[in-house]
Formats: sequence, C-alpha cells, structure tokens
Amino acid sequence: MAALHPIQAQRFELKFIIPESLSQPIRDFISPNLVLDAHAQDDRSYSIHSIYLDSPSLNTYHATLNGDRNRYKLRVRYYDDKTDAPVFLELKRKFNDVVRKQRCMLTRDSLPSAIAGNSSCIRPKDQADFAVILPLIQNNAATPRAHVAYRREAWVSRLDNSVRITMDRQVLVEPCFDLSLHTQMQKPVVVFDDNVVLELKFTSRYPQWFRDMIHVFNIMQCGAAKYTGGVELYGEQHFRQPKAELRND
Repeated sequence: MAALHPIQAQRFELKFIIPESLSQPIRDFISPNLVLDAHAQDDRSYSIHSIYLDSPSLNTYHATLNGDRNRYKLRVRYYDDKTDAPVFLELKRKFNDVVRKQRCMLTRDSLPSAIAGNSSCIRPKDQADFAVILPLIQNNAATPRAHVAYRREAWVSRLDNSVRITMDRQVLVEPCFDLSLHTQMQKPVVVFDDNVVLELKFTSRYPQWFRDMIHVFNIMQCGAAKYTGGVELYGEQHFRQPKAELRND
C-alpha cells in the first residue's frame, strides 16, 4: 500500500484544529469537489507511522518551536508492520505556508545502511533527493528520536492530487531510539486530545471553495506540528540521546 501514496514535491498547506463534531459537516461540504482516498479503510482512514530523526540536542524540534525560517524535519515514514513493505526516508521543509517534500523509497533492511551514508541502496530516481537529505542527517548527527502515529482521512481531487484535504485523528507520540519500525506503541501521549487536525493542501491556485469553507465553519488557521507538540507534552528530556550514546552535536 505505502508505495502507492503519491506526494507533491511542493505545495501550500493550511492547518486547523477542529472539534470532531465538525468532521461530518466538512465531509458533506467537500464531497462535491473531492473523493475519498483509495487507501481508506472501513472508517474512511488509514494509519501513518513516522520515526523522526533529530540531533542529540533536538535541533529540528527547537527550530519549529522557535518558528525559524526555512525549518525542516527528517523522518522515516511507513504504514504497517509488513517486512516486505517499502519505507520512505523523507525531508520536509516549510517556509510560511509552503511545504516542500523530498523522499527516497527503501526496503526496511537497507534503511540503516542508507542513513549511514550508503547510496548504493537508493534507486536512481531518488539519488538527487538522497544527496539533499543525507548531509542534513550527517550535519545534525541525527538519529531516531520519536515515533509519531495517527489515523488519516484523506480526500483528493477527482482527476489528480493537486487539491487534498486530510483529517488526522488519534495523534500519538512517544520516544523511540531505533529503526525497528513497529506500529505498536508503549506509553504515548495524545497530542491533540479528541480534536482533529484538518489540513487544506493545494499546489497552485487557492481554491475559492476553500475560502468559502473556512468562512462557513468559522475555523482559524493555526500551527499543528505533531512531532513538536508531542515532544512538548511528553517532556523533551525523554527524547534526548541515551547516555550510553552521547556525542558532540
């Protein structure tokens, strides 16, 4: 399933935190323009798991917390426990409302080698992205820090992926210092309580009906960083490098 999830290299993303009670009215509003993502299960959603990579002093976490310009996240994304399912090494940059994503598809077995700098396991089509991602991992001495998981309900354009609306629920975060890529969690925090993270995404012109929807439901754009929010709630001291592995940043 995971390999079929398309991404746009660059697009605009607007985030909102809404109560669950607005989900169905918003569904009714968007359904004339969008269709449910093909990967949706019986509850209209599918699971997303990410292992976030960060420096021993949590550089990327603090960059988001401080609202730095040109901030970015490094992560490994996967969707299930299947050993033969691909995983994705990703870089997500954000500047204002513009998000740019680059990623490399890998096997689970080759992931540690790739993070260590071995480009031979990278597909030719992903080599250019890997050449951007790897120096950021190395410069930060970035290693696994956190497991982030949630259920995503996604609605997409009928003919392409140029417009996309997602509703993320059950956002869970806990410390994680390895690349075992399991879906089971031990003692996570719930980041947004029972609320839903609503994201409006588009690649070119801002759809007028987005503006209408925001007005109709009286919702306000805000920050909703899952990794950063989880680290804040859990306590950043729990995500720092284990003592046995401490090294200079």
